[in-house]
Amino acid sequence: MEDWRVADYLVRGCAELGVRHFFGMDGANIEDVYDAAAYYAPDSGAGVHGVVAKHEFAAATMADGYARATGGLGVVVATSGGGAMNLVAGLAESFASQVPVLALVGQPPRNLEGNGAFQDTSGRAGSIDAVRLFGAVSRYCARVDNATDLPQQFVAAVEAAYGGGPAVLLLPKDIQRSPIGARPGQLRLPSRPAGDPSDLAAVCAALDTARATGKILVIAGDQVARDDARDALRDLVATLDAAVGVTPDGKDVYGPREPGYCGVVGTMGHPELVHMAQTAALCLLVGTQLPVVAQIPLGDAPVACVGAQPPYVPAVYAAAPDLAAALPQLTAALRQRASSAIESEQAFSSDLPAAPVRLRAPATHGPGLRYREAMEAISELLPASSAIFADAGNTGAAAVHYLDLPVDARFGLALGMGGMGYSFGAAIGAAFATRRPTYVIAGDGSFFMHGMEVHTAIEHALPITFVIFNNNAHAMCVVRERLYGRNDDDRNRFTHAMLAEGMAAMFPGLPCHAVRGLDELRAALSGHTGHAGPRFVAIECDPDEIPPFVPFLTAASA
Repeated sequence: MEDWRVADYLVRGCAELGVRHFFGMDGANIEDVYDAAAYYAPDSGAGVHGVVAKHEFAAATMADGYARATGGLGVVVATSGGGAMNLVAGLAESFASQVPVLALVGQPPRNLEGNGAFQDTSGRAGSIDAVRLFGAVSRYCARVDNATDLPQQFVAAVEAAYGGGPAVLLLPKDIQRSPIGARPGQLRLPSRPAGDPSDLAAVCAALDTARATGKILVIAGDQVARDDARDALRDLVATLDAAVGVTPDGKDVYGPREPGYCGVVGTMGHPELVHMAQTAALCLLVGTQLPVVAQIPLGDAPVACVGAQPPYVPAVYAAAPDLAAALPQLTAALRQRASSAIESEQAFSSDLPAAPVRLRAPATHGPGLRYREAMEAISELLPASSAIFADAGNTGAAAVHYLDLPVDARFGLALGMGGMGYSFGAAIGAAFATRRPTYVIAGDGSFFMHGMEVHTAIEHALPITFVIFNNNAHAMCVVRERLYGRNDDDRNRFTHAMLAEGMAAMFPGLPCHAVRGLDELRAALSGHTGHAGPRFVAIECDPDEIPPFVPFLTAASA
C-alpha cells in the first residue's frame, strides 16, 4: 500500500501490539477501520480480523473478555451516535475492573459538526459531548482532529489502557480517511513498573512479624490470574504456610485441591473464612481491593495488601502492577528471614477444613433443578483448562458458591458493574483469543438482554456451551420482593418461554437441550463430542429458590 491512511495506521498499530481480533458494529462513520482490517488478510499473521457483533455492549464485553484471556489489549470498534452510546455500560465494566480495552469510536465528518450533523457528539451547538461522556468511563479520551497527532495519541491511549482500564479515541470520518506519513513502528506493550521496593519491604516486615505469632490468611483476587501469577502465589502460600481464600471473581487463582484452601470470601462465599479471618494473625490481600461483595468481618487482624490498586480497607500497601514480578520478590525476602521465625510459625498452623461448607438454602418446591445440584453436575463435566464466564444475579451467586473449577480453568465474573448479559460477549472474546472450551452460565434475564450473541458464536464456530438457568423471571428481584418489599406483585416474573426449543427453531444445526432433570443435564453436557461449534442448554429452575447469598439467607431465617 502506497498511501497510508489513519484507519490503516490504527489497524496495523493494533496488530503490532499482538491484537488479532477487534469487536464491534460496522457503520458509515467507522467503516474505514473495518475496511482497513479487511485489506490486510488476517491469515498473513500481520492483520487484525474485524468481528461484527449484534450489539455494541456485547462487543465491548468481547474486548473485555479477550483482554482478560490474553493478558493483553482488547479492542472494540463502534460507529457514531447510538452505537457509541451503547458502548458506555461495557466500558464501565472494564473501567471498574481495570481491564485494558481500547475503544475506536467513529464520529461524523468535522465539517458537519455543530451544523445539525446526524449523530453529532462534538459538543458543539448543544450536541452531546463525547469527550465528556467517555471521559467518565475511561483512563484516557481524546478526539483525533489532525492526522499528524494520531501516532502520539495512539501511544498515549495504549499506555493508559495498560495502566488499568479503557482508553477511547474519537475518530471523525474524514480523519479516518486522511493520509498519514508515519507508519506504526515496532510498537511494544508498555512495561509495567515493579513497584516501590520500600513498600514491598514494609509488607514483608508485617508478614514476618505476624507469622511468628499466628496463622496468616491470604485472600487472592482476579489480578493473580490476569498477571499469570498463580505459581508465584503458590510459592508465597507455601512459604507462609497460609490459609487461602479467594474472591468471587478470583475463583480460578487457587483451587479447592490445593493446600490451605478455605473457600470463597464475601456475600456469596463460605462461612468458615469468617472464623479464619477473625483468628488470623494477619490478612494478606493479593491482587484484590476487597470490594464489598468480597468483604468479610476481619476482626482485629492487621491487613497487608500487594496489588495494582490500594484496597478499600486500611492496610499496609505495596503497589504491584505486575504480580508475576512482585510476588517472587516478596517470597524471596521472606525466605531470607531468620529460620527461627519460620519454625515458630509452624506451631500456630491450625486445622483447616477438608472442604468449604456449602450454604444451605431454604427448601423450595417449584419446578426443575436446584442451583446446587445443577452446579455440582456441571462441575463434574467441565474439561480441564476450560474457561467459565458467569453472569451476575442468583445464577452468578450459585456459580461462585457451588461450582468447582477443573485444573487450569479460567473464571470470569463481572463484579465491577455487574451488567446483565456480560458473560455472553466476554466468553466470545475469550474463545477467539484461546479457542479453549468455554462456558457461559447465565440466567434467562441476561439471555433476553444479550443472548442473541449466540449467533456470533455460531457464525465463527466457537467452542462455547451456553448454559441458561431459565426460571422465567428476574429471579434476584423476585427474591428481593419477597424478603424486603411491602408488595410481592410478580412484576419480575415472565411469561413462560421455551428457550431451547426456540433456539433450535431459530438456528438449525445448533445442538439445543431443554433440561428438567439431572440425567438430561449430564447427557446435554457430555454429548456432541464431535461438534466443533457452540451448543445451547436451558435448565428449568424455580424463580423462588433463594441462592447462596448471605444477606438473603439471613433475611429468610429472620
